[in-house]
Amino acid sequence: MKEIIRLENITKVYETAGIKTKALRGINLTVYEGEFIAIMGASGSGKTTLMNIIGCLDTPTSGRYYLLGKDVSQLNDDQLSQIRNEYIGFVFQQFFLIPYLTAYENILVPALYSKNRFSQKEKRAEEILDMLGLSDKKNNKPSQLSGGQQQRVAIGRALINDPQLVLADEPTGALDSKTAKEIMNIFVQLNRKGRTIILITHDPEIASYAHRTVKISDGQITT
Repeated sequence: MKEIIRLENITKVYETAGIKTKALRGINLTVYEGEFIAIMGASGSGKTTLMNIIGCLDTPTSGRYYLLGKDVSQLNDDQLSQIRNEYIGFVFQQFFLIPYLTAYENILVPALYSKNRFSQKEKRAEEILDMLGLSDKKNNKPSQLSGGQQQRVAIGRALINDPQLVLADEPTGALDSKTAKEIMNIFVQLNRKGRTIILITHDPEIASYAHRTVKISDGQITT
């Protein structure tokens, strides 16, 4: 299988007012193409810090992070931004949709920064809306959508640039249990079509949708 992610002895230390806090303590992890992995841990376990590094939102204090064979451990902000836009799709708990844009326009936002022709992305946005069952909500703004519909739009936004990795941070945390199951079933279907997915969660029930669960505690992988 093709290796998507390899973390080698990753550490992260934050320093505030001279006090150092070790958020990650020697993380080693490999993720292969087509996997569906849940990273599970309690609040303060280090899972958010790990997510930020995997998502190229932050850099490690030490260690190496290889994404698709490229060492991205110490890239600058502009380089990390380009990596995120080309290779990673993000889905967050709070949706982060732009309130004055329609569902269709929100999905297209990452495409504005893509190297590919925008006209091709417009067609893809239509296809994504149809896949997510939102064609009839194309012109609705976020305030006109339910929480589950907003998260579907957020998933569509994550897919618009056809990323090799989808990183979902507590994607059902703001949803009721019925809607949460609907959203998780979307991730299952995406994975069955070959998409590599890493899910961050504290909920064992949500983690059970993944094929492999990686547990983290006190900045260390325990299983």
